[in-house]
Amino acid sequence: MFSIVLIGVGATLVMDLWTLLLKRLGVATLNYAMLGRWAGHLLKGRVHHQGIARSEPVAHELAWGWVLHYAIGLLFAAGLVGLVGEGWLRQPTLAPALLFGIATVLAPWCVMQPAMGAGFFASRTPTPWRNRGRSLMTHVVFGCGLFLAACLL
Repeated sequence: MFSIVLIGVGATLVMDLWTLLLKRLGVATLNYAMLGRWAGHLLKGRVHHQGIARSEPVAHELAWGWVLHYAIGLLFAAGLVGLVGEGWLRQPTLAPALLFGIATVLAPWCVMQPAMGAGFFASRTPTPWRNRGRSLMTHVVFGCGLFLAACLL
């Protein structure tokens, strides 16, 4: 379990370094306060929003967003290890981590974006294909982070 926590945190940190680089290059990235806002409204029974940025703010939404972001990374790391087995922890290989990382993009495309008002596969955004590509690349980086964190372990 401790290994899964370290891999999840490590992979999420790699993803965060990627998004920091994107921000430095002037590329818009997800504001984790919106994840916290969505979760705060979810606790009150509201799942869908026309646009999460226009929804009423919730207390400590940025902090909640970051906590959830890392919790999701831990869950994804546990999912990978559950899928490929604990042997992968002793001898990590890139392919399962990368493929799993790519598969995790379905969570924002099919759950988070529709719930936050962006539509399935970011279809309701001004630049859906650019947003899809950005999400996919971020999850490729997360998959690489799963592998790198496991190797460092």
